[in-house]
Amino acid sequence: MPAFTLREWEALPHGEGGGCIPEHYAERLAALARVSTFAGRGGGGVLEDRRHELRARGVVGVLATDGCSLEILPKIDVEEQGGEARKNAAIRKRLVHMLAVALDLRIETGQLTELDWQHETLLEILIRIFCSKLTDAVRRGMPRRYIVQEDDLAALRGTLNLPRQFTHHAANPSRLACKFDELSEDIALNRIMKATVAHLSRMSRSPANQQRLRELAFVYADISEVAVPALKWNEVTIDRTNRAWQEMFGMAQLFLRNRYQTTSAGGGRGTALLFEMNALFEEYVGRLITRALARTEYRVSLQGGRLFCLTSLDDQRAVFQTKPDILIWRAGQVVHVIDTKWKRISSRIDDRKQGVSQGDVYQMMAYAHLYKAPRLTLLYPHHQDLSEAEGLQAQFRISGQEAIVETASLDLASGTDLAVRVSRLLEGGSKHA
Repeated sequence: MPAFTLREWEALPHGEGGGCIPEHYAERLAALARVSTFAGRGGGGVLEDRRHELRARGVVGVLATDGCSLEILPKIDVEEQGGEARKNAAIRKRLVHMLAVALDLRIETGQLTELDWQHETLLEILIRIFCSKLTDAVRRGMPRRYIVQEDDLAALRGTLNLPRQFTHHAANPSRLACKFDELSEDIALNRIMKATVAHLSRMSRSPANQQRLRELAFVYADISEVAVPALKWNEVTIDRTNRAWQEMFGMAQLFLRNRYQTTSAGGGRGTALLFEMNALFEEYVGRLITRALARTEYRVSLQGGRLFCLTSLDDQRAVFQTKPDILIWRAGQVVHVIDTKWKRISSRIDDRKQGVSQGDVYQMMAYAHLYKAPRLTLLYPHHQDLSEAEGLQAQFRISGQEAIVETASLDLASGTDLAVRVSRLLEGGSKHA
């Protein structure tokens, strides 16, 4: 099955000839993108179906339809030698790392070789990681719970269900309506794992992954099959008895639940695993900052605040609620507001305003007024065209106030010393460290 890869905001020509995707494949992929919950979002949806090309937008992941698949990778500048395959491999590594941080997962990738990163799509890599973790877990034994059972038995087991006994067996005392606890593997967590295996079996196009999934499906043969919408996620409790299953449970949510992504199937259209980069970048940065400030005098809240801009004079109702991405508190006061933006800013040499939108500036001015924060940061992904290094890019004072609005960048291409780099950014950026 042909597989195509492109990056955000890049285009893939369709038609005849080398480097083009056949027209019928392009039509199927465009149709699948249009039914995604991200259609019309993320910079205008998943794909822009132009006359002679498909152009990726602000959503990444994998679209798989009958006969072909399309992988969309984030636009991250990586310094890799050896061509596009190696660059794409490096970007996949960074994207998997972002997902692991955002979803608070420990995703080990040590068993994957450099060739795996180059030749497998993001979807197949995630499926392989999940299969490996799940296989190791089931070898140690499936989690079990005591479940209340009711049955009519010849001998008493547990307690007698008196209402049922006197209504159903009044004329047949040889049968006892019993109510008892039984240690069972047929529980919500295992049903979720079985549903995930079945779902991934429909999504995967890799023969090796299909074999791994078939083996896991055999292991879960005796577990009840439950449709994805009917899964009881709230019945799963991760505690000391099943702590080893926390990562698998998180990955199951990654594949089956609409958190930062969407999965869809049906109608013969195909399947999709998609992530809106605005939301993923926001959660990723928020988690990094929370880790960097752990065990300090600061407290971090994500998507908090929620103060209103205006109050109606008619009924005193508050309107236009704010929701800053990241608030940093000290001694009960907001000292720093950070809003993440998944887009590229310009170097100050090219544009004094750096391409920052006027709406974003107005938003930060509103935050400064409502939260009385002395420091406000618009945080962007770093890229090679910026004249400054990672960190602080520019600072501005709000007219008539002491509050400072700044632009800053975080280099996603480098995964080293993240805690140190984020701490430096919070202290004022590498320029003034």
